[in-house]
Amino acid sequence: MTEYISQQHEHIPTSPPAQNMVWIPGGTFLMGSNQHYPDEAPVHPVTVDGFWMDQYTVTNKQFERFVAATGYVTVAERPLNPQDYPGADPTQLVPGSLVFQQPSHPVDLRNVGNWWAYIPGANWRHPEGPGSTIEGRDNFPVVHISYEDAEAYARWANKSLPTEAQWERAARGGLEEMVYTWGNEFAPVGTLMANTWQGEFPWQNLRADGKVGPMTVGSFAPNGYGLYDMAGNVWEWTSDWYRPRHPRPAQQACCIPINPQGGSQERSFDPMMPQIHIPRKVLKGGSFLCAPNYCLRYRPAARIPEAIDTATCHIGFRCIIPMDHRHVALYDSGGN
Repeated sequence: MTEYISQQHEHIPTSPPAQNMVWIPGGTFLMGSNQHYPDEAPVHPVTVDGFWMDQYTVTNKQFERFVAATGYVTVAERPLNPQDYPGADPTQLVPGSLVFQQPSHPVDLRNVGNWWAYIPGANWRHPEGPGSTIEGRDNFPVVHISYEDAEAYARWANKSLPTEAQWERAARGGLEEMVYTWGNEFAPVGTLMANTWQGEFPWQNLRADGKVGPMTVGSFAPNGYGLYDMAGNVWEWTSDWYRPRHPRPAQQACCIPINPQGGSQERSFDPMMPQIHIPRKVLKGGSFLCAPNYCLRYRPAARIPEAIDTATCHIGFRCIIPMDHRHVALYDSGGN
């Protein structure tokens, strides 16, 4: 299948359309993995056009500007709709979000309730719940962001959310068929390359500073395209509806998907929870809660579904600007 991989032969613009954006060259690459979780398979070639991508995930400071300019209220700051949660106690449907709670001993990893708690009052301004603050965290990734929130910010910024294929192309940084965004070794020469869980998840925290949570964006080295934190730190929304497997690979070069947008809303619902009829999008990148013994997903191919109304302390996002013909003409004429 490697014969499908192409090098870049396109116009490469030199002036980014917005601050702290980097150019991701278009081309054909192998998406997915046959070696890890079932929903990452099968490996298949896809082609994407070049695009601009935020060098960092959107920060608290950037999101604060958006809210100040628009008066936007995030999903976590709104009361929950009882119709979306049949049978739930109405008194519990208050504004809030999911926050990680570290247990003091090993727990059953099949029950996420052992480390997640719905905290009333938790939101992007109060990441750990009432009493917490983002003061001094301007350059931390904004969290407790639902898909609707991320999409609203992107529209305001004249950007969009990446497709899963765009995100994975960008995360690979020009390295084909590597496990991580930086190569095949998790910690080359003993050097950590991303903010992931250290120790046995979720009870044993071996991080040197003893903290659990996001770190300042750009705390680790960038990938080959100059993008930071494409592994670990916080999960990132994509615009694709979730499906449990990738499509079968094209058998001929003429049939390779170009700029695919995966899945459908109707098929994205969780079949294990039919009573909660909320569609799901694809998250990419892993987070500070990913560990070898649980959620080994700080890899470009990794993916998980998430309900579009869900916001947690480990979900953020970054944006893109696609390069259309109008933009190419603008750059060719020396415009900004």
